[in-house]
Amino acid sequence: MSSTLVWLRDDLRLDDNPALADGAAWDGPLTVVYILDEESPGIRPLGGATRWWLHHSLESLAADLREAGNRLVLRRGRADRVIRDLAGETGATRVLWNRRYGGPERAVDAGLKDWAAKEGLEAQSFQANLLFEPWTVRNGSGGPYKVFTPFWKACLDSQDPRQPLDAPQKLPNPAKTGERRLPASDALAEWKLLPQRPDWSQGLAKEWTPGEAGAHERLETFVDGPVSEYGTGRDRPGIEGTSRLSPHLRFGEISPFRIWHALRERFPRSAPADVGIFRSEIGWREFCWQLLYEKPELATRNYRAEFDRFDWQAPSDAELQAWQQGRTGYPLVDAGMRQLWQTGWMHNRVRMAAASFLVKNLLADWRLGEAWFWDTLVDADSASNPANWQWVAGSGADASPYFRIFNPVTQSKKFDVRGSYLREFIPELSGLDDKAIHEPWKADGSAEDYPDPVVGLPESRARALETYQRLKDG
Repeated sequence: MSSTLVWLRDDLRLDDNPALADGAAWDGPLTVVYILDEESPGIRPLGGATRWWLHHSLESLAADLREAGNRLVLRRGRADRVIRDLAGETGATRVLWNRRYGGPERAVDAGLKDWAAKEGLEAQSFQANLLFEPWTVRNGSGGPYKVFTPFWKACLDSQDPRQPLDAPQKLPNPAKTGERRLPASDALAEWKLLPQRPDWSQGLAKEWTPGEAGAHERLETFVDGPVSEYGTGRDRPGIEGTSRLSPHLRFGEISPFRIWHALRERFPRSAPADVGIFRSEIGWREFCWQLLYEKPELATRNYRAEFDRFDWQAPSDAELQAWQQGRTGYPLVDAGMRQLWQTGWMHNRVRMAAASFLVKNLLADWRLGEAWFWDTLVDADSASNPANWQWVAGSGADASPYFRIFNPVTQSKKFDVRGSYLREFIPELSGLDDKAIHEPWKADGSAEDYPDPVVGLPESRARALETYQRLKDG
């Protein structure tokens, strides 16, 4: 009897999972495996926050598979070796997975397809996690887009994203091997994904529900409310104006196809402009993955080679720690960095302000910020995290102009007028009025426990502009 092996990666869901759906459609044993691969060349180890999320997402996935009559097998090690071993153990004649787009990941997958062909096995991959795969969107010269707007227009002018697949109600039993009925599985606890000594994850647990059910609940809440005012709501950190779907998308607990068509079902005739703005955010995610597909070293090398000559200034330990800990003296930056530490997430408007402060006001190399976000964000993925940092720094594709330096005071006055977001994450400023809270160094009292600014905004802005101009002048 033909046995099928489905390898799940960043697609930890039953709903709209093409590889799993194909495996379920065959009349034969089905083994579902997740591999913690920290050994394959070039594979980037997960950060602390994503390791926490992965643990709970795998718990949720395992429960969903049990309910469907199957079981999640956990293995650790080099993925190519694990898949070969598990295929032998289960007698698999078919190996299925959903495609990945990073360079090292594609190398692993291509090697496995070569191995399968030599062994006479079927190895098949599917489109599951991007609406438009990188090689399908090309400019008039046949190359990749380097500017988002024409990229997204080309996507929207191409074929409509496919309909999502329903989750299989029943899955075949796992593979049988001789007298052993089930392939061996690691215990999830043995992977030690959760933080210990200290356990800093209480805020994450309070904020998030990892897993497919949590993802669909987030989608329903967003579609029923905030999406209708997304155009303005997305810029106000003190309200629930965004979808907060990013960590669920990062781990594939929900597919972009399901999100796309949920919006269409909610607005079947004519969608408001706010929906189009949100869809463009999905498009930005797609654009970031195309950038990584073309530049696999996006997290370590400047997309624009001229930035190899940029005169980054190494911040002092005190300055870097002030930024990381939310003690810069600028409330919007500090509120964002504290939100990040407490919840594993930061509002996007605030991310831009916090990142701009590091790379422009402190002139720190963008890679320092990218590494910190990689370790602390629950939604840090291999494409969006470095692409967004390079956008702010000016070294990336479709980059922010060098003269765009986010002023954290102006930003908080405009988007958090009454300081509700600032008060939530900086309680030592809660006694200041709505005007003084944006510039506490000007207030008389009520801010004694809050630090003075680590750098002056006018002076640091002038230094940044001068440094960028030197690069521009060659």
